[in-house]
Amino acid sequence: MSLLEVKNLSHSFDYPLFKDINFSLQKEETMSITGVSGSGKSTLMHICSTLLKPNSGDIKLFEKDIYGLSQKKLIKIRREEIGIIFQTHYLFRGFSAYENIELSNLMTKNEIDDELLEKLKITKVINQKVGELSGGQQQRVSIARVLAKKPKIIFADEPTGNLDPATADEVINILFEYISEVKGALLLVTHDDKLASRCKYKKNLSIDGLIG
Repeated sequence: MSLLEVKNLSHSFDYPLFKDINFSLQKEETMSITGVSGSGKSTLMHICSTLLKPNSGDIKLFEKDIYGLSQKKLIKIRREEIGIIFQTHYLFRGFSAYENIELSNLMTKNEIDDELLEKLKITKVINQKVGELSGGQQQRVSIARVLAKKPKIIFADEPTGNLDPATADEVINILFEYISEVKGALLLVTHDDKLASRCKYKKNLSIDGLIG
């Protein structure tokens, strides 16, 4: 069973962005998408992760045509079955790091994994307000919040952009270990060619589609 299937996907705004995108991701598969700024990498990820309806084409998550579903069912998939790591943290600044992760778990009724907090090196700051944390610490909290939901597919848009190289490697290792553990899939958008090369499939996005 394909966890994600994309067929004949095309999208444009005031100008053509990309066309005829086709790919699929099975269990334990990872794909990176690179490309110049403005090529539509983040837009493609938003379309695949239920956040933006495409101009044309089909997107299936867990063999369900997501843009043929009701809004209620779409929100359920977004909350319980997929995880999205954005370039911007989107954390609740008035809350502590722990409370931000806890809010995510309230929707899925999962317990917070202390081992995950240790791996991401946020145990010592877990009770601090988000506004007191560095950008890198906030990014690791946002990743912990996503993984705490135990999603089957992770959509990650520059997940290591605010991290130093050593910490970035550690975080990516955690993501790959997670995908292997839950037999999930990862779609990664990145400018980091070294990071992109670690995925099973490495694609470059242009107006003519995915190459690679």
